Amino acid sequence: MSSKRLHFFSWLIWSLGALFYCYEYFLRISPDVFTGDLMRTYGLGGAALGNLIAFYYYAYTPMQLPVGILMDRYGPRLLLTIAVLCCALGSFLFAATDLVWVAATGRFLVGFGSAFAFVGVLKLAAIWLRPDRFAFVAGLATTLGMIGAMIGENALTFLVKEFGWRHTTYGSALFGIFLGVIIWSIVRNTKTQADKEIHYDKVSFSEIVADLLQALRRKQVWLAGIVGGLLYIPTSVFAELWGVPYLEQARGFSSFQAASAVSMIFLGWAIGGPIIGFVSDRLKLRKIPIVFGSLMAALLIGLLLLTSNIPVDIVFVMFLLFGMFSSAENITFAIARESCAKEIAGSAVAINNMLVMFGGMILQPMVGKMLDSKWHGAMHMGHRVFSNSNYVHALIILPVGLILAAVLTLFIRETHAELN
Repeated sequence: MSSKRLHFFSWLIWSLGALFYCYEYFLRISPDVFTGDLMRTYGLGGAALGNLIAFYYYAYTPMQLPVGILMDRYGPRLLLTIAVLCCALGSFLFAATDLVWVAATGRFLVGFGSAFAFVGVLKLAAIWLRPDRFAFVAGLATTLGMIGAMIGENALTFLVKEFGWRHTTYGSALFGIFLGVIIWSIVRNTKTQADKEIHYDKVSFSEIVADLLQALRRKQVWLAGIVGGLLYIPTSVFAELWGVPYLEQARGFSSFQAASAVSMIFLGWAIGGPIIGFVSDRLKLRKIPIVFGSLMAALLIGLLLLTSNIPVDIVFVMFLLFGMFSSAENITFAIARESCAKEIAGSAVAINNMLVMFGGMILQPMVGKMLDSKWHGAMHMGHRVFSNSNYVHALIILPVGLILAAVLTLFIRETHAELN
């Protein structure tokens, strides 16, 4: 294979991994657009709905630790194919049933398959792209995932309105099957160049467990993960589930306005992540950008919740800025990596990612339970409607958590962007 064709093929393979990451993010945020339909279909209140959607995180979160091990042992081709087909099967089950436990099983399968997406992108980058491109493509993948979520919010609103939530979900399942076939047909685990295959060493299971235990003993890793989780909670709880119904029910937005406004949070992440990371690298400071980002995000979400009659266009700008400041969460991965010896840095990053996702698993149903506790019996088209005061009562935990993230950051040791 010529160098030009190899270059193209390398980027094609990586792009398929990135497309899977966009696809799983699309599936992750999709319930936000049709929460009313789900509550009506399954006869759910806020807590039960939050628990149903959180089944994604019940699978995704604990899988963050073993997924890297599996990727090293079995390679991205097989695992990504199985993972995307799990997402497709989960989507099909979610749409095809009137039984809550079957829908929860489907959501669990989507979370299980999605757990392999981002790690798979990084693994493909390590195999197929130049080492000096690794940081760039990692950031690019994150940006693409957020753009996928942003487009998904708006596209889903149109598709659900035209075809209904079930048929829209069936369509996403069919796309997953198609993507799985393409990944299996094109992706390869090794790179052949100049008749020399490049293989990557497989680490023994006992060595991996030892590395994990060593990383788990680092207080710095735990603090970074908890701060990252607090910074990501508003996105997992608000942008991925309760944001659209809040804007529709408490603010009187149309379904299209609500979805478009929430999508600005993801756009803010896509823009802010690379910018804040670049600033942090240049200044060789990790704590100050996180504290600043946490407090500014808390101010914005607090103003939104506690101030009435904010014009629609101002809400769009506030959400864009909110996403940008929340993206300071990405810096916690750098802190985890820089706080450990090189040999356990990968384990530290995996632990950080698990802790980041832990918040959504806990808070999605908790916010629903808090909404139910103040619900006054209002119904619309067969599903519960919550008032503005209901949402303020439930969502005030978001700015409080962001302020706590800023406080906890003060107890993290500054790494000055240098490896341990």
